Amino acid sequence: MVLKTFGWSFAVTALGLVAAVFYGGWTAFGIVAILSILEISLSFDNAVVNAGILKKMNAFWQRIFLTIGILIAVFGMRLIFPVVIVAVSAQLGPIEAVDLALTDKERYQELVTDAHPAIAAFGGMFLLMIFLDFIFEDREIKWLGWLERPLAKLGKIDMLSVCIALIVLLITAMTFATHAHLHAGPANKAETVLLSGVAGLITYMIVGGLSGFFEDKLEEEEEREHEQEEEAKRTGKPVMLLAGKAAFFMFLYLEVLDASFSFDGVIGAFAITNDIVMMALGLGIGAMYVRSLTVYLVRQGTLDEYVYLEHGAHYAIGALAVILLITIQYEISEIITGLIGVVLIAASFWSSIRRNRALAAAEGKAGSDDKTEVSSGV
Repeated sequence: MVLKTFGWSFAVTALGLVAAVFYGGWTAFGIVAILSILEISLSFDNAVVNAGILKKMNAFWQRIFLTIGILIAVFGMRLIFPVVIVAVSAQLGPIEAVDLALTDKERYQELVTDAHPAIAAFGGMFLLMIFLDFIFEDREIKWLGWLERPLAKLGKIDMLSVCIALIVLLITAMTFATHAHLHAGPANKAETVLLSGVAGLITYMIVGGLSGFFEDKLEEEEEREHEQEEEAKRTGKPVMLLAGKAAFFMFLYLEVLDASFSFDGVIGAFAITNDIVMMALGLGIGAMYVRSLTVYLVRQGTLDEYVYLEHGAHYAIGALAVILLITIQYEISEIITGLIGVVLIAASFWSSIRRNRALAAAEGKAGSDDKTEVSSGV
């Protein structure tokens, strides 16, 4: 079952890592591996959501999502989107950006370095909004309760995350940007950081708005599905899976959702490396696993039991946001950047395992106590 579901992902992983070694040696191997792990972890909750929606669609639309959908996800968002970001930031054509990255790495690196403040400000704000909206939301399951409980209370203040993000952007522009020495000069640097940061904030709000629109469509379809289930109980007819217009809306919703999740992976990747080849390899491998995991969850009929992974992934997003903003002026090793995210995700994974063991032990103890009471009563 596992090999059948993840076979293509394993094959792409092997090819991608071998290509990384040939491209840039063992350093490239390590960076691609870290990017893959981060992409999988940051998009983990996406796979869970995808599985919950995909199981409601008929076989035809499931195949569409797993074929055309994966082309959009892997080639569109993970391979083309990083090139577009570099091309726009460095004011290059997409073909020219790819050509420079492959044939004139020194010139490409120079252009990306000059464009880095814009990329870092845009990406830092986008990721920071994801993190802030997560930690200010009151959740039933809390990983770091001592921190998340008071933040959830603060989150009741309207637009708090936007206000904090804008304050962070202003501080960044007034400190890091004005002290940096680039060809354009400090004043232009501060303006670039402000404009790019605001663009990142607007992009986040647009993506969130589109996701909200399709979520409303999903709720309408779920209400309709509930009515069908009630009718099926009365008449004895089988429940129909989503097809036609309803399934098409769900397909669009899944693609918008995947795009929004891939934003954090792609932008976070810029905190680890500027090399679009390594970025494409790492994010492409990660995207394959996210799709395979979606299929696995659908076929198994269960959602993941490691409840703190989503928390760990969002704390990693927050760390990447801060690192991106710091790199506007200071250089940070991509290995350190990648390991911070991996450590946070690994810690949340281990906490999930400990929680599951504690719950199992508590259930076992409760069961044995019940048996003892029954035996005593007899």
